[in-house]
Amino acid sequence: MKAFVVDHYGDAGTVQARDVPDPVVGEDDVLVRIHAASVNPLDLKIRSGDLKAILPYRAPFVLGNDLAGTVVAAGSRVTRFTVGDEVYARPNQNRIGAFAELIAMHQDDVAAKPATLTMTEAASIPLVGLTAWQALVERANLRPGQKVLIHAGAGGVGTIAIQLAKHLGAQVATTASSAKTDLVRTLGADVVIDYTKQPFATVLRDYDVVLDTVGGDTLDQSLRVLKPGGIVVSVAGPPDPAFARQAGANPVVRLAIAALSFRIRRRARRLGVRYSYLFMRASGDQLREITTLIDAGTIRPSVDRAFDFASTREALAYVEEGRAKAGKVVIRMDAA
Repeated sequence: MKAFVVDHYGDAGTVQARDVPDPVVGEDDVLVRIHAASVNPLDLKIRSGDLKAILPYRAPFVLGNDLAGTVVAAGSRVTRFTVGDEVYARPNQNRIGAFAELIAMHQDDVAAKPATLTMTEAASIPLVGLTAWQALVERANLRPGQKVLIHAGAGGVGTIAIQLAKHLGAQVATTASSAKTDLVRTLGADVVIDYTKQPFATVLRDYDVVLDTVGGDTLDQSLRVLKPGGIVVSVAGPPDPAFARQAGANPVVRLAIAALSFRIRRRARRLGVRYSYLFMRASGDQLREITTLIDAGTIRPSVDRAFDFASTREALAYVEEGRAKAGKVVIRMDAA
């Protein structure tokens, strides 16, 4: 099959198109012919080696972290799917490879594609949808009437998280540039802070939850807008000890990870709030929950641009250069 492969950790030149063997299909796996896959900042971090301490992929490997397609084969123990089913998924972190014609995944990581979406639209959802769900529902336990700040509301995670938070009954604030204010308001944001003109931490107070997708100073300032007992869930900040335990890291790596997040965790404790790092995981069950919301019209995808499969390197560069205006960048194998 054709695929885009990372030859070694590094810059954009390390990703090359080539023929690779078809995936091996296990007893619990489905083999999916990919119609579309989406590009995520995670792909760039994996390619560059920024995450190799916690995701030590052995090069060469196929890049790509979410997709939509059609089941073309199923293992002997598969009960959820049959050949011909249209599905979407975020593969388990140990089995990535969506920038390819085929992928094999455990059936538990896969869900039926939302009936109301095209393949291109569906491919934009899994990673960001699961991130929003695990941050707001699972980690923060966001409840009706609470206040949540979602950073980068026009980004891939932000566009889904705003809609999910409104569905959960929360009051939603977000950060966005003035050019994207109308977009985030149509998604449901109640308060929009133009981060190019006004520091959000000087305006917002007593928030229950912050979803941080930016890190750095934005993460530091986010602690200030929380009420006592509030929580910032970050996908861009330093990993914390809870993540190290979940990942099964060895004692040396655990100590290193604890050191990385020591300062932000200490500052959070002094302010009477909590810091939690999230590295989202694959979950077909949670995707099915998201599918229900999509087909009910509660959540809709936002696709910035679609590239042909042959232009996968250009799609990666488009994301890396920050050229996406809103939502996700998708790679299409066909005109789905």
